[in-house]
Amino acid sequence: MTQDFFHEGDLVGVLTTQPIDRMLDYKAPEGGCHLGAFVEVPLGPRKVLGVVWGKGQGDFDYAKVRKVIRVLDVAPMADEMQQFLQRAADYTLTPMSAMLRLATRAPGLGDAPSMRKVYRLGSETPTRMTDARTKVLEVLREYGGLAFTLKEVADMAGVTSSVVKGLVKLGAVSEEDSPRDLPYPKLDPDYGSKELTKDQRAGAKVLCEAVRSGAYGTTLLKGVTGSGKTEVYLEAVAECLRSGRQALVLLPEIALTSEFITRVEARFGMKPAEWHSGVTMTERRRCWKMVGQGAAQLVVGARSALFLPFQDLGLIIVDEEHDTSYKQEDGVLYNARDMTVLRASLNSAQVVLASATPSLESWANVEAGKYARVTLASRYGVAVLPKMSAIDMRVEDLPGSRWVSPSLQRMVQTRLEKGEQSLLFLNRRGYAPVTICRACGHQIGCDHCDATMVEHRFLKRLMCHQCGETKPMPSVCPSCEAEDKLAPVGPGVERMAEEAQELFPDAKIAVLSSDLYGSARALKEHIESIARGEADVIVGTQLVAKGHNFPKLTLVGVIDADLGLQGSDLRAAERTFQLMRQVAGRAGRAEIEGEAVMQTFQPEHPVIRAILGGDEEAFWAAEAGERRAAGVPPYGRMAGIVLSSPNVQEVFDLGAAMARQDGPLRKIGAQVFGPAPAPIARIRGRHRVRLLVKAEKTAPLQQALAAWAAQFKLRGELRMAIDIDPQSFY
Repeated sequence: MTQDFFHEGDLVGVLTTQPIDRMLDYKAPEGGCHLGAFVEVPLGPRKVLGVVWGKGQGDFDYAKVRKVIRVLDVAPMADEMQQFLQRAADYTLTPMSAMLRLATRAPGLGDAPSMRKVYRLGSETPTRMTDARTKVLEVLREYGGLAFTLKEVADMAGVTSSVVKGLVKLGAVSEEDSPRDLPYPKLDPDYGSKELTKDQRAGAKVLCEAVRSGAYGTTLLKGVTGSGKTEVYLEAVAECLRSGRQALVLLPEIALTSEFITRVEARFGMKPAEWHSGVTMTERRRCWKMVGQGAAQLVVGARSALFLPFQDLGLIIVDEEHDTSYKQEDGVLYNARDMTVLRASLNSAQVVLASATPSLESWANVEAGKYARVTLASRYGVAVLPKMSAIDMRVEDLPGSRWVSPSLQRMVQTRLEKGEQSLLFLNRRGYAPVTICRACGHQIGCDHCDATMVEHRFLKRLMCHQCGETKPMPSVCPSCEAEDKLAPVGPGVERMAEEAQELFPDAKIAVLSSDLYGSARALKEHIESIARGEADVIVGTQLVAKGHNFPKLTLVGVIDADLGLQGSDLRAAERTFQLMRQVAGRAGRAEIEGEAVMQTFQPEHPVIRAILGGDEEAFWAAEAGERRAAGVPPYGRMAGIVLSSPNVQEVFDLGAAMARQDGPLRKIGAQVFGPAPAPIARIRGRHRVRLLVKAEKTAPLQQALAAWAAQFKLRGELRMAIDIDPQSFY
């Protein structure tokens, strides 16, 4: 039996957040500590955060062992969370200290709670009542004496804060000091349930029964865009809340959070806890602490919310589960979708993977019987799926400097005359992807990366999309010094917006691209204005494909449907298929039928034909057949190894040595490809070399990779990153 309490002076093994590859022994403090306790311990001259992971090793002179400084006033880490971090570390080949850092990314965990003013119903009744005062008192009565911040009370009642302050003076509302880290208001699972369609009711019934089982299971919720998947999985959330367990909803983009929070509030009467980079540090700490105490029933967040210390997690929703942003591409390299399934299995929790265009991995798991499947085949209400067609660019009479074909131009013009919205979709940020000198052919590149710089005309700068470096747009060529010879090549969304304004001079043009907004709030306001109809033509990147609802949008024109079909990425066809279907799904989401057209030079390409034909199952089956024949994911294992250093010779020498000394990998039948320069061979001044390892599905790949990598000592500036199940190959 594992010891779960340590008395003062007992040896405890503490895992710290510092990059040390082992537990450290400390003496338990006065009053003792529990297994899983978050503690502050001395390390050299510093005080660092750690977790009591188990019994101390005792292989060090007891008299010299230092004492735990203090136990933090937060809930101890649950046993399942320890298991999750250990299993995730083993799978991704990540040091445990880095995993613990992921699980403690809340500022000021050790700080004493600060205070703030909160407001609840007082004992007095005002002699003079107004509509505003009545609203405040009704809201506070409705929530049975719960306390709220001034802003929360004012927002819920729809009044100014001065009304609440006035009621405080009259004794009708009481003002109190309270710790800043308050529990979240209770959500009511029966508050705002909607009338569901027959399709939705059947889907919700399956998910709710799974939640009631209290056992682990994963279900793929596949529904065409606009079919009401959110309402269906919110019924599963309601069932989870009724059972007294906690729920987590993961969203792929911060931009989607605000609209989703509004829907949750309408369904459950209160806002959930939020966890993403757009919330304040104070709110992050509150969320982290309350989740651990069970005082946050529902968290809506980005992928890192998966590492919050839930007390009793019963349901995890992964919305838009196919989205590539669930893969963390730096630091700890993990896929939140896959880690969700691992965490749920340790918690006896249910997982719902929701998407209109599932990943091939999830589709294959359904086919293999590992996941259940719920399908929503029709759109909600009166909306119907858009008509889809292709514009063959080989027969269009298009000037060299234009990208909108005459056919698409006519279609947009028709929409303008009807007062409807059109979307021109191009998955390229900025103004132009390349700036070239017409005198010498020089392409302006980044000084720190082997990548061309992208012109951002709105910012009047060139930007590297690898390292973020920017510089002013030069007036002379940096290579031959010729003046006025620099020209943009190829379109980005900013250039498309310029062309749209020329083609439709009386139209209001809106650009939706993630790099044009300084804050999530600014982006939210812009999206809301478009939804209200304050733009005629929207020009956007893949940001528009993700969950936004524009009721007046009836035409989607994809400018370059061939863009994703080039390159050696094994998921290129899958991603093009998903993106095109998602973008097309923005059209005709209200009463008016929509239309989606794709400009392509390859109308006979299998992916283009699959998109137009709408036979998704045939596409997945064909794609699965090709992957199975090639022995690549999800029917085989892959790992990417990226070596980097400021010294180019050093990385190639190490890569060559690793390719030669591949004994541990040969033992499991794995193949090593490379070394080769990475497609982007230099980022932030570091030269990059890639190796790719391919193995059979059942091969013990992690053990072999660990043994292989352990043969090589990394000295100086050399770095090695191992990416299990790589999603990108740059």
